[in-house]
Amino acid sequence: MKRISFQYIILLPLLVLVNGCGKSFLDLAPISNSNESNFYKTVEDFDLAVNAAYASLYIFYGPASGVSYFSEQMSDNATLYNVAGIQSDRWAFKDYNLKPSNTEVYRFWQECYKAIFNVNIVLDRITGAELNEEFKTSVIAQMRFLRALYYFNMVQMWGDLPLVTKPLTAEESYSVLRSPEAAIYQLIEEDLQYAATNLPLPTDLSVPGKASKYAALSLLGKVYLTTNKKAEAAEALLQVYGKYNLVAPYTALWGANVKNTAESIFEIQYQGGSPTLPFSKYWREYAPTENFVLTLYGGGMNQVTDNLYEEFEVGDVRREQTVSLGYTNKEGTFIPIKFQNKWVDKEAPAPSGEELSNNNFMVLRYADVLLMLAEATDDPRYLNEVRTRVNLPLYGSNEYPSNQYGTLALAIEHERRVELALEFHRFFDLKRTKRAMEVVGKTKPIKNENQTVLPIPQIVIQQNPAITQNTAYQGL
Repeated sequence: MKRISFQYIILLPLLVLVNGCGKSFLDLAPISNSNESNFYKTVEDFDLAVNAAYASLYIFYGPASGVSYFSEQMSDNATLYNVAGIQSDRWAFKDYNLKPSNTEVYRFWQECYKAIFNVNIVLDRITGAELNEEFKTSVIAQMRFLRALYYFNMVQMWGDLPLVTKPLTAEESYSVLRSPEAAIYQLIEEDLQYAATNLPLPTDLSVPGKASKYAALSLLGKVYLTTNKKAEAAEALLQVYGKYNLVAPYTALWGANVKNTAESIFEIQYQGGSPTLPFSKYWREYAPTENFVLTLYGGGMNQVTDNLYEEFEVGDVRREQTVSLGYTNKEGTFIPIKFQNKWVDKEAPAPSGEELSNNNFMVLRYADVLLMLAEATDDPRYLNEVRTRVNLPLYGSNEYPSNQYGTLALAIEHERRVELALEFHRFFDLKRTKRAMEVVGKTKPIKNENQTVLPIPQIVIQQNPAITQNTAYQGL
């Protein structure tokens, strides 16, 4: 029997793809009567394939995705109580009790490499296509941005990875072992440098949700910060500075119908109201499981910790916008349980028994860029721009809570936590600043730095014993 490799070998034309002929990747349409040999020929074919690669974002950044679990559940921001599915495998993230046999870790691995495959097959086929060079360059730039985005998350989640840059057969995949992190980051940087050079300005995008030059530069700045290249990070981020605006007030950033604001740099597009379109699931997944009032179905994901709630300063409007303190049940009793308040869609229709919500998800926004600039340049003025929006005392003033955040580094850490709470940043931030053990260890049982990466799934090593396991999970 032929074994299955770590990368799904999927023929793209046989998938349900996205209609890209003058439409966004929201408009899903099945492809029929096509095969691999005759599909990758026309502009229309590649529009479909490109949109399919973008559609991977719905799973990659979904509310119950690997990025969500890693960035929030493994941090001090979020916890779990009752959740659907195999509870022990989900609780293992907050309890730092992960094992290679964890079914969720394997699901995340599969989803990540499916996303990589959807990108790589487009890059592989576009090279030899007899199409306009400007169009080909545009396709390549978009796909290299997505590949960099996916690998950037993956390398932080697992460390060394099988580095796949083209479609592989099952047999070929056995020769692809884990590449060192440095090689992964080199590919990420090269992809983003190409993307930043060749992607259009936001004003020239054909549809919302596609990658722009500034999206590539913003992500490149974050990559440089992660690899301790602060000068290069500042150079990239300064090219984005001033090209966007902070939306005021902060509460105006959120709402089921708030989309692609002046602050949004790269945003995943959802369209609620129909089960045939990619509706948003953050509202229902982040509602408590037992509520039966707020939503028809509550996923119980990323319930807010007291520690996060207490991080907000008195008078910070972001606290109420970020955290709901509880809900009133059908009997009229208030249930005190903290959960998110950023992705709320109480008017969402639910004809199939689940809310078909409309909320978009911002992967990159301008406040993130400003706080990264403060980190890259050691200049608090960028931090203070973020605080000015919410009318809080500026860093360096007498009123600033310097007794709690006495250095610029701690002030940035605090500001990133409250500004970007539950937006899939926290554990990545703490890893980047080498603070994960010290900070998370105050509220969760993390034992050592080796637990700041996930295990390689057991089934992956069983399929190819030449692939090594991360240190914390050897022998488990």
